[in-house]
This record gives sequence, structure tokens and C-alpha cells, in this order.
Amino acid sequence: MRDFKALMNTGQYDFLRKEERLGKRIILLGLGGSYAYGTYQENSDIDFRGITLNMTSDLLGLTEFEQYEDDKTDTVIYSFNKMVKLLLECNPNTCEILGLEEEQYLIKTKLGQELLDQKGLFLSKRAAKSFGGYAGAQLRRLQNAIARDAVPQREREKHILNSVRNALEDFERRYGNFDRGSIRLYIDKAENHELETEIFVDADYRHIPLRDYENMWAVMHNVVRDYDKIGKRNRKKDDNHLNKHAMHLIRLFMMAVDILEKGEINTCRRQELDLLRKIRSGGFQREDKTFTPEFYDILEAYEKRMEKASRESLLPDNPDMEKVEAFVEYVNRKAIEGGYLEGNTWY
Repeated sequence: MRDFKALMNTGQYDFLRKEERLGKRIILLGLGGSYAYGTYQENSDIDFRGITLNMTSDLLGLTEFEQYEDDKTDTVIYSFNKMVKLLLECNPNTCEILGLEEEQYLIKTKLGQELLDQKGLFLSKRAAKSFGGYAGAQLRRLQNAIARDAVPQREREKHILNSVRNALEDFERRYGNFDRGSIRLYIDKAENHELETEIFVDADYRHIPLRDYENMWAVMHNVVRDYDKIGKRNRKKDDNHLNKHAMHLIRLFMMAVDILEKGEINTCRRQELDLLRKIRSGGFQREDKTFTPEFYDILEAYEKRMEKASRESLLPDNPDMEKVEAFVEYVNRKAIEGGYLEGNTWY
């Protein structure tokens, strides 16, 4: 494996040391993506993910900060307060940062270690919903891609409609059912001259918060966007993305099961690498781009296992907010008073 600490100290990562919100304020930085999961290939992208402390002006003043992104290096560093909010929802993309193996951390300060020691505060049965939602999104991408090549446009439009409806169900589970109006989705003769049929929307809402309305439309938009993207890729890249979606679908279930059954976050899937790499390399894909019954048997087994784990898990339904708030206050006091410099030897 590459020497990521040496890479971190090269000029292209100078922003880690020079940006005022980063530097000594970073408490954790580690690998993300395929290098974190252990599923990397020769040409895999390198992603870094981390956590930085909020500044005093964020906590006591008028400034706001959620995350720092460097597109050139695929680096995302979340503010501590933003990270806490995401962890409370068992957000898969952020839970991963707390489940790396020791050598996968590039920066780990004393406060960073304390956060890792307290990660159990954030684990709850919400993991079933959050990881299940992400897995559902991966499954829809997989189904959408297969359906696009396998059926006529009229049938594909029906498939998109079902995917949108399923996505809205995930949304409603997350935000609660709306009682301020209604939405009707249906297929009719297309107004777009390039299509035979298309999906139409009749919506009637009253006094709905704009952000909720925007989120609902974003859910539907993302399904259609992901579906349409498939048609713009070449065949070789299509296969690559199909198998990648299939692999992540199973990986998400694996992580959710660990959280619910063991109360553990295990980002690197060493014990299942052979299976994940087989999926990633197309080992379950047939010539017509569909997947073998064996793959769907594996998927069904994990779905059932997660459902059972969710019912029987010893984790609480929700995090203990008093303990979470006490820990957050402790860390933010350190951020304000300069206590985060204790044990900070990476810089």
C-alpha cells in the first residue's frame, strides 16, 4: 500500500497546514473510499476524510462552518459540530471515519482519540434506517442501470416511476409523513418529443417548510439524474459502475449488521474482501448486464440479517443526548480555551 503519510506532507496537501480552520485544529484525518474499505484497485482514487474543531467565532460569534473540501485531492474535512449531527443519524459516510484501522489514520490527536473512545455514544438503532436508506439508493442505481439497457423506453419510464416512489418512501420515513398536501406521480403521453411516455407530477402543498419541500424534490431529482447518467457513459464504464454499485450495496449491509449486532464500526472489510472484490470485478454479472441469482441470494440474506439485527439489537433506539451534549461541550471548551493543543504532535 502507498505511503499516505508521506503523500499528506507533499505540496498538494499544503492546505492541511496552511488553512486557518485546519492545521493544528484537525483532530482526525484518515483514508476514505476504497482505500478505507480495503477494496482498492490499481487505479483507485485517493480520498482523505477528517474532522476539525470549530473556531471560537463559530461557537460564540456569528461565523458558520460545516466542512472544508479540496476537490483536487478529494479531501473532505468536517467541522466537529457538523460531524456530531451526522453521527447522531448514523450517517454512513461519516461513521466510516470512526471505524478505520489504526494504520489508516494519518492524523490522530488526543482529542481525536477521545472521540474514537466515545464513538459508542452515537450508535443507535437509527443505523438500520440510515444504512438501509443508502443501500436502497445503491440498489435503485443498480436496477436503473440494468433496466435502461434491458427494456424499451415505455417500460423504463415505469421503472423510474417505481424508483421515485420508493425513494419518496425513504424520505417519508426520515422526515415524517406530510399532512399538508399531496403529490401524485403518474405516466402519460410524453410532451418531450424524444420520449414515448414520461412521468408527470400533480402536487398540492400548503404551508410546508421550504427546506423540506426542497429536500423532497431533491430526492426525486437524484433518482432521475442517476438513471439518466447511465446513458451518457460508455459500455466499459457502465459495467464498472454497475459492479461498483453492487459492491457498495453489500458493503453497506455488512457495516450496518456490525453496528446493530456488535455495536462496532468496521470500515475496512478484511474478512469479506474476497466477496467484495469478486462483486467489484464483475464476478456476479452476466453477459446481458444483469446479475446472477447468487448475487441476489447474498443480498437477500444480508437484508434479512439486518432486519433481524435491528429487532434484536441491544443498542438504544436513539442516542443518549445528555451524554452526547456533555461530550460536545467538553470538546468545544477545549477548542475555545486552546486545550486541543494537548497531545497534538502531528503538526
